Amino acid sequence: PRLGRRYDQPPPHARPAAVLILLYLHEGRWHLPLTLRPAHLPDHAGQVSLPGGALEPGETGRQAALREFHEELGAADRQIELLGGLSPVYVHASNFRIEPWVGSSGRRPEMVPNAAEVEKLFEVPLEHLLDPANFGTHERHYQGHPYTAPHFLWQGYRIWGATCMILGELATLLDELKANQSV
Repeated sequence: PRLGRRYDQPPPHARPAAVLILLYLHEGRWHLPLTLRPAHLPDHAGQVSLPGGALEPGETGRQAALREFHEELGAADRQIELLGGLSPVYVHASNFRIEPWVGSSGRRPEMVPNAAEVEKLFEVPLEHLLDPANFGTHERHYQGHPYTAPHFLWQGYRIWGATCMILGELATLLDELKANQSV
């Protein structure tokens, strides 16, 4: 919702954060982990998100994305190759400026979710996000004003907000790559 907000530039006091989209092969298909945030967390409680969080002093977004991934999912056994970053996303509700990073691993990492930060782990096949049948919208309210929010669906959960925007960009890039390869 607009409601007087500007989305072209985050404010200078925005809190820097980073997330990791880890693509890994499992049972012959590419997957990525998403997490359900516990209800007790101060920001985005109960939402489906990518592993990530705030940058620590002196840390780059790249470093934070990897550190947070390991802290949340305990997947230190697997070497991750970072492929690059996606467009930063500003989240007005929590004042985070999120740097999304994409990484890959040839095999599924052994993931042991940190119960303090992860209520549930979802391992979503990439093809699920690329299927338009799994994309929709729902109505939300902000300060008494209704608006339509896009979302992906996974096992009855709505993946919306910044996570939806980031995954939407990834899906668009993969569709463009596929189209360019078939030319």
